Amino acid sequence: MTGTITRLPDLGWMLRPLTGIPGVRHAVVVSEDGLRLGHASAENLSGPVAGLSVADAESLSAACAAMTMTGRSTSALLFGRGAETRQLMLETDQGFVLFTHAGVGAHLGVATDLDADVGLVAQQMQLLVAKIGAHLSSLPRDEAAAT
Repeated sequence: MTGTITRLPDLGWMLRPLTGIPGVRHAVVVSEDGLRLGHASAENLSGPVAGLSVADAESLSAACAAMTMTGRSTSALLFGRGAETRQLMLETDQGFVLFTHAGVGAHLGVATDLDADVGLVAQQMQLLVAKIGAHLSSLPRDEAAAT
């Protein structure tokens, strides 16, 4: 089998409005199968993860995909197969991580500090998805045609 490999566009520039919200540390756009589509970090961060490298963002993307799939499985178990998971929130002693559906086959994850206005962040995530959902979509990959 042969096929072509195309480079995915980096959508990190679209995340800048989110990383400008007070208390937001990082944002990542993830394909459903865990590929990083883009990431951004707020400026002038301190602490253990002051900025996401590409390698960090790729690891985070895989974790985000696992979390969203776990949420989907849990929803199906509790509410039936037709239940759609809209948003997940993970709370830690250091802050919050919010995940939301961001178009066909894509998810958006945002990490915040404890003092962030999580309601505002969730609202801005939804507005961003509504504005640029078509850019955040990751369509399923076709099988390479046999030649």
